[in-house]
Amino acid sequence: MYHQLKRKGYATAVDVLMDLEILSKTDYELWRNGKVLYLEKVCKVNLKKLSTILHEMRVYAKKGNLKPSFCVYKRWAVKKKNGQGKKPVIKLRFSKSGSEDIEKWYATHFVDTKKIEKMKEEKQVNNSDDKQ
Repeated sequence: MYHQLKRKGYATAVDVLMDLEILSKTDYELWRNGKVLYLEKVCKVNLKKLSTILHEMRVYAKKGNLKPSFCVYKRWAVKKKNGQGKKPVIKLRFSKSGSEDIEKWYATHFVDTKKIEKMKEEKQVNNSDDKQ
């Protein structure tokens, strides 16, 4: 989580799992494209270890005063019917059980609001320097 927060200003369970090599980028993409029923199926550790990781993320976030932000993970590459109208949203599933609490913790991003604010300020300064 630390490295994600330093780099992006927020941390996600999926990125932590990939950083720990519990989830491969290929398996993540298969899940995002709807080829895998639920994310836990392609993780390289058991459910107890996954649960521990999610718990540790929450503890770290609380200690660091990180803001929890729920995100909806939608399937990629959904095609429109007949090329008309909006694409249907297909919500992805993280857990085998489908438990609402478990799904919520996988989908929660933890945001370092101070870091995000600092990054925005730096971007504005860089943009104003480019215009001069």
